[in-house]
Amino acid sequence: MSQKISFTKFIPFVIVILLFAVGSRFWVSVPAGHVAVGTLFGAVQPDAYKEGLNIPVNPLLKFQKFDIREQSHFEQAQVPSQDQLQTSVEVSVQFRLNGDMAAKILQETGTMDNMKQVHLVPKLRSLLREQGKSIKRAEDFFLEETQEQLQTDLTLGLAEFLAPKGINVSAVLIRDISLPPFITKAIEAKKEREQEVEKQKAELERYKTEQQQLIAAAEAERKAAEEEAEKRRVLADAQAYEIEKINDAIGNNPNYVKLQSLEALKSISKDPASKIYFIDGDSTQPLPLMHLSDK
Repeated sequence: MSQKISFTKFIPFVIVILLFAVGSRFWVSVPAGHVAVGTLFGAVQPDAYKEGLNIPVNPLLKFQKFDIREQSHFEQAQVPSQDQLQTSVEVSVQFRLNGDMAAKILQETGTMDNMKQVHLVPKLRSLLREQGKSIKRAEDFFLEETQEQLQTDLTLGLAEFLAPKGINVSAVLIRDISLPPFITKAIEAKKEREQEVEKQKAELERYKTEQQQLIAAAEAERKAAEEEAEKRRVLADAQAYEIEKINDAIGNNPNYVKLQSLEALKSISKDPASKIYFIDGDSTQPLPLMHLSDK
């Protein structure tokens, strides 16, 4: 009797569990950034279920969920250029699945991984090789305009090809470029030579600057010497002019000599030890001569 009572206590819980298990078949919860596509005995239903709680639904449906958020795919491929060299190019494809076409994707291709392997990857590799044919030399991959053109052409080509299949491509970005080893060494050697040339140019420029400074200093010294010479010439001219004027004064005015003689006598007479003699004392203009010593 006690066993029957204890069993009857669990009956409501069993009923609730059964109702929940059966009832959960009438609704489907889709995570954020996803859509769900239902299949009924293998037949794909045309309308996808959006994110959130969707009720009611056919309890016999099975669901395949698709992530429609922004995704990235990384791909590395060997790209031949016109010089027949293989360059390793790594790109990143930014894309998202078109949720409105999720049913078609499931029916024609399968899961998202199938989409990438069947459509995205082969087309991306094909476009990379096609773009390589327009590049003359492998080292041209490092040119900015080449990379910009490559990204633009890959984005447009992939977007045009994948849009009808349910994938919207927003961008194709170049992540890395690796040239053949011997090309890399040649570029490094070229850079070293260019750096050496730049170094020599800098040294030559420094030498030119030093020479210009020396020339400027020499020019300044030359100008200073010329100014000094000019100054001396002017001084000499002044002295010559003064001598000329004195000579003219002496020649044109005999009294000037008398005046100078008197001035000299006045200076000599101030010294009591001086003795004065006159040359040609009978002359009206005798010249004085100072006797400096008795010896």
